[in-house]
Amino acid sequence: MRGRSFALALAGLPLALTGCGGPPAPTASPTPTPTSGPWVLFESGSPTPSARGSWYTGSRPAGLPPVSFLPTDSASCTIGWPDSGQVLIPMNITPVAGGFKVEWPSAYGSSYRITAVPQGLVAGPQPEPSWQTVKAGAGCTVSTTIKGLKPGAPYIIWLDAPDTPRDVDGSRSLYSGKSGVVKPL
Repeated sequence: MRGRSFALALAGLPLALTGCGGPPAPTASPTPTPTSGPWVLFESGSPTPSARGSWYTGSRPAGLPPVSFLPTDSASCTIGWPDSGQVLIPMNITPVAGGFKVEWPSAYGSSYRITAVPQGLVAGPQPEPSWQTVKAGAGCTVSTTIKGLKPGAPYIIWLDAPDTPRDVDGSRSLYSGKSGVVKPL
């Protein structure tokens, strides 16, 4: 008996929601008039496709060749790069007389800019750094030597990869590197 009264209550629900057969609820008109139009205007449309995330799943669209930045069969590519936390391009920096030898993986573009920024105190405006352009070769590493620096003075090495490639999902690869404080011999 109890199930039957519940079914009758559900059957009467549409009647209760419509106000016992009264006039239908007002709807917004697509063309408002100055005195009687709604204050909210809406138009019906068509569904749009769902947004796609930018997460790379590892699968590639059909027809695209595989991409490999660093050769895996070369002994020169087994360099132990310092862990940069995958935020900055890793660099190996070796102090030399009046400068530094700097080496990094060539996976981040075909040309790079590098500079050594002095860390000594300067009164007034800071001098602009002198950038050196370096082209990547065919190997898996790029290296250059920065010269003309004051021996024993503190510097920070900055690396920039302005033509960094993009991954299949559109995200940009690493495009800068920065050292800690280093001093030339």
